[in-house]
Parts: sequence; C-alpha cells; structure tokens
Amino acid sequence: MLDYRKVKFVTSAAAPKQFPTTLFPEVAIVGRSNVGKSSLLNMLCEQKRLARVSKTPGRTQLINFFSVEDRAYLVDLPGYGYADVPESVQSKWDTMMHDYLAKREQLLGLMLLLDIRRTPSEHDMMMLNWCMERELPVLVVLTKADKVGRNEAYNQTHKLAKLLNASPKQFITTSTLKKTGIDLLRDNLNALFDDYFDIKREIDIVTGANAPA
Repeated sequence: MLDYRKVKFVTSAAAPKQFPTTLFPEVAIVGRSNVGKSSLLNMLCEQKRLARVSKTPGRTQLINFFSVEDRAYLVDLPGYGYADVPESVQSKWDTMMHDYLAKREQLLGLMLLLDIRRTPSEHDMMMLNWCMERELPVLVVLTKADKVGRNEAYNQTHKLAKLLNASPKQFITTSTLKKTGIDLLRDNLNALFDDYFDIKREIDIVTGANAPA
C-alpha cells in the first residue's frame, strides 16, 4: 500500500525521450482543462503546492511525472477541450498524449476526472472507449461535488451512470473544498498498484530476482 503523502514532483516532459526511464508502474490523470486535476492531486497527496493550480484553464502544457515512494508514478496529462487554446497548441498536446497513452508500457490505468455538473465531452467519451478497447482499468472520479446539493449530486451521478452504462457505485465522488472522497480514491488507486506489485513479487520469486522492498 502506497503512502500518497510521500509524493514528489520528478520531471515535466514534452516528448517521449524526456519520460523517466524507470520501469515503475504508472497511473495517468486525464480530464478536460477546467475539471480540477491539479487541485485533486494536491488533495490526494495532502500538499498544497505539489501541482500548480491556475485560475486559467489550459495552463498544464506538459506531461508531469510525480513519484510515489520512489516505486510508482502518478502522471498528470495536459487537459483537453479548452476552446481558447490555439489549435496548434491543442494539436501538440494531442500528439504528446497519444505518444504517452499508446506507447507507455508502464501504464496500469487511467484516472478520468469528470465535473459532476457537466455531461461528458466527446474527448471524455473517447478516453473511456480507448480504455475499454485496450481493457485498461479506469477510475472515474467526479469532481466539484461541493458545487451541487446532495439531491442534485445523487441525480447527476445516476444520470452519468446511465450514460456510461455503469453502476453509480463505480464512481468516486470528490470535493477538494470539503476534502471528501479522498480515502475512497486512495483505496482504488492502491488496488491498481497492489495488483501490479503482487504479480511482480510472484514473478520475482519464480525467476529468482530480488523482490521489491
């Protein structure tokens, strides 16, 4: 089980040659530009300034790698779908994301952030379909739950579940303002990473390699 309070920034990358060369397992964080990725990452890790929070959507222009206990990575990908970003910049982001998502062997799964108040965008649906086609686990995290009342949150969650053909229980509802959903998010992330570490430990035993500390 990983301690997400021990997360540290490692590097930013604009191309595959700048990605870390370690073979640590990775979970990528994706979502539209104003969905609150940086705020959620800061809440997850209990660090106010780990990821830069900007009032202007579209500021995250690189792929940012964060190390968890020096044995796993959380990877913050550029937000998508922000209309005020020039087409040339959006095209560059699309290329970066494709290079990472399609080719990164260390990728265990995605954390897809959706604003609980909004209908998933075309890009959101593309991400979900991409994961399904590749049988890649995806954690659907609903953000900004503090912006709606309890009844509306319930209704919106069930509406999204119907749209995505999923159970409402599969969603992780969060609020960075009220600090809610953090434990469930950590539990789900650990489930992804722990599966990897368990399999790797078994392989190391069979091959005679040293098991990870």
